[in-house]
Amino acid sequence: MSNYTAKDFKKGQPRWCPGCGDHFFLASLHKAMAEIGVAPHETAVISGIGCSSRLPYYMNTYAMQTIHGRAAAISTGFKVANPDITVWQVSGDGDGLAIGGNHFIHAIRRNVDINMILLNNRIYGLTKGQYSPTSPRGFVSKSSPYGTVEDPFRPAELCFGARGRFFARAVATDAVGTVEILKAAAAHKGAAVCEILQNCVIFNDGTHESVYTKEGRSKNAIVLEHGKPMLFGENHEFGLMQDGFGLKVVRLGENGVTEKDILVHDAHCQDNTLQLKLALMEGPDFPVALGVIRDVDDMTYNDAVHEQIEEVSSKKKYHNFRELLLTNDIWEVK
Repeated sequence: MSNYTAKDFKKGQPRWCPGCGDHFFLASLHKAMAEIGVAPHETAVISGIGCSSRLPYYMNTYAMQTIHGRAAAISTGFKVANPDITVWQVSGDGDGLAIGGNHFIHAIRRNVDINMILLNNRIYGLTKGQYSPTSPRGFVSKSSPYGTVEDPFRPAELCFGARGRFFARAVATDAVGTVEILKAAAAHKGAAVCEILQNCVIFNDGTHESVYTKEGRSKNAIVLEHGKPMLFGENHEFGLMQDGFGLKVVRLGENGVTEKDILVHDAHCQDNTLQLKLALMEGPDFPVALGVIRDVDDMTYNDAVHEQIEEVSSKKKYHNFRELLLTNDIWEVK
């Protein structure tokens, strides 16, 4: 049982637009940290640039707002230098996937033990409404007045393509769901990516409208839980079954379908084929997958670095700078 409360992690007065998804996420992060129980002085929150990247100012922990797109790179260095500190890296879809896209995929590939939060509102909010790497094709914005002619990144696809071991998704307005995936990310050793779906009430309101309310999620989302059947719907009347190399939605009771026919979620499966298919589901034909989609253990980058240092050091004749100097010829000057 943690001795902390959400208040222990709070600091300052957030300066986001009323109704912004950042407010919802910040409250969930404070609550999750309290339940995780890692002390504020053993926690660091590191961000880049953007609306969401103001978040470190509101954390009573070690906190740092860095430069545009470099949050993952700086978090990597921080974690390797401070292996006992729990690191939360926060970026928006622009900061994290545009200028910071290279750092995003390599932190995942290296499996650095940091919790990577991607706040995805499909827009550049701080710079006043330009389209971002996750904006859908045809999206009209200040930088695409006739609609974008690009296909967007899908964060899960990038994560899985970089051999990601952990991917989870939640909606900012779903406090319970958000807290649960944050706790799972903290428990995972390695790069843990949490995509948070949220609206920008000024420049892209309603972008995740189908799942932004509790009623919407009950109809248009599926909450995946390891070891449990993939059921969804207001009364769990629908489920997912395998259909060749793909998936299909079925209704229980129709054509003899029972719960025994429904796929069971395995978040720990090393083969990510099914997990990726789940992560990429979209409406209206499929529900949006929420919860922990993939959670697989592997060696972390920071542990491997420190193990290598210890191994190399044990074979050396010197263990500090003075001993290094004494390994060579020495002259005494008088």
